Amino acid sequence: MKVAISCTGENLDAAIDPRFGRCAYFLLVDTETETSQAIANPGAKQPGGAGVQSATTVVQQGAQAVICGNLGPKAAQTLTAAGVKAYASNHATPREALEHLRQQKLSPLN
Repeated sequence: MKVAISCTGENLDAAIDPRFGRCAYFLLVDTETETSQAIANPGAKQPGGAGVQSATTVVQQGAQAVICGNLGPKAAQTLTAAGVKAYASNHATPREALEHLRQQKLSPLN
């Protein structure tokens, strides 16, 4: 499964950004191969519609799930329409959040 995680940095030990639409990066993690790739979030500097832009980006990247601190209603709607599940995490790093996802300890956001 490919998971997009909102981050302030570009690796598994970066801090999770609690924002979805305006986070600096999405860390795309393939949970089967344990590989990851960071992409800059094009929605981060949008004057409006950042949530939808960000949701569209992760859908286009093939994410099947999203982990973030919070999710706006329009972003949630876009992800739900694409069949992408979103989970809340208050963990410090993507590495910790992924472990909780594997243990099914994250709360759904949509």
